[in-house]
Amino acid sequence: MPLPGVPSPEAEGQDAAGAGGAADSGEWADPEGPGDAGSHADAGVVPDAGVAPDVGAAPGSGGEASGGGELDHRVLKSLLGAWALAACSAQESIAVEEHLGTCGPCAEEALRLREAVGLLHPAESLDLDPGLRTRVLESCLGRRPPRIPLPDWAAPYDAETARLDALLQDIGDAEWHAPVRLRWFEDDGPVSRKTTVAGVIAHLLAVDGLVGTALGLEDPLGPEAPRVPGPTRRTEAYWRASHFPPTRAVRGPWRDQTHELIRTVSFAGGGSGRLAVEYGVPAEAPAEDGGGSVQLPLRDSMVERAFECWIHAEDIADAVDYPYEPPSPRHLHHMIDLAARMLPATLAERRRAGRAAPSRELVAAGAPGRSLRLEVEGVGGGEWFIPLDSPGASGSAECEVAHIALDGVEFCRLAAGHVAPEEAAAGQMGDREAIRDVLFAAASLSRL
Repeated sequence: MPLPGVPSPEAEGQDAAGAGGAADSGEWADPEGPGDAGSHADAGVVPDAGVAPDVGAAPGSGGEASGGGELDHRVLKSLLGAWALAACSAQESIAVEEHLGTCGPCAEEALRLREAVGLLHPAESLDLDPGLRTRVLESCLGRRPPRIPLPDWAAPYDAETARLDALLQDIGDAEWHAPVRLRWFEDDGPVSRKTTVAGVIAHLLAVDGLVGTALGLEDPLGPEAPRVPGPTRRTEAYWRASHFPPTRAVRGPWRDQTHELIRTVSFAGGGSGRLAVEYGVPAEAPAEDGGGSVQLPLRDSMVERAFECWIHAEDIADAVDYPYEPPSPRHLHHMIDLAARMLPATLAERRRAGRAAPSRELVAAGAPGRSLRLEVEGVGGGEWFIPLDSPGASGSAECEVAHIALDGVEFCRLAAGHVAPEEAAAGQMGDREAIRDVLFAAASLSRL
């Protein structure tokens, strides 16, 4: 006879079988998981018939997936990183978020991961801020002024050639042969010429040589230099003299020449800015020596070379899919100011060629005359009054007959022939003929 409170072997076997059958039938499952039901039978522990067992494993308890399809705790924990990066599927996200509501450790881990994701930087351009070099140099020179200072008017050329050289350093050998389309404005219409990245650098080398020869430096074209100087003639001569298309080897001579130009103008001092640089004859004039030639003082020529360096660097950057920013505001202002100051003479040249309206008033040199207000907005901008009837007249607010407003970078791209005159101005008011003449004159500043 069995002792009171101690089940007999027969009862023990029946109870164990009953427990196992209940687990197998899915009617209930022990909180520790269905695989542990046999351990209760071995120990002789039988669930209380009066207590309803839990259905499925509690979330976060570490058990296996229940019959309802819930993910295992370990699986959910492994998904926390992907969830923090928003890389989970919709079903996984729902499962993780439901789990976080009941599992404290996972909720704390998810919070830490979300904070870490917030510290990650968004995708940014690998190209340096165009003003960084200027700021670093200003900081250094502010602490210790240079023994031989660089003239202020040469700083844009120094900065833009350095930025272009950094771009060339980053591209591979194959990209030097990437096609580049050079664009400019000629005969009141857009013109383009196809070359390569190396061809663009050869073009810059040839035209920079105009400044170099004015300073007494060796001409990179040597005996191939054309008798009549001019940017287009020099470029064509350099391209023709090459037995093979230019390669990345052209970077070395171009880079050396830019350094030599900077070094020479630094030693020459600010007074050298008045030295004349010969640019040949304008497009409308006959290509002959002497009269009609275009000259710029060295201080303006260096700004013009900086402008062309930036524009062609953008052409190269577009060809090789490289991020490139406009010049710093101070240097951009130098370029805009030069273009604005060249507009009166360009207007007069177009008028002689029959491409602009004739003068309406005769104005004495230095006297105020009909003027157009050119308002350039944005960084590096400003306001200029352009005399319309004579390059010798002075612009005046009292004689304003028209007003144009446009963005600074947009104005530079107009002057480079990259924007059509009809599409450039953001705002126009006043004499429509004067507005058209000035916009087309700005586009006519461009060339190969």
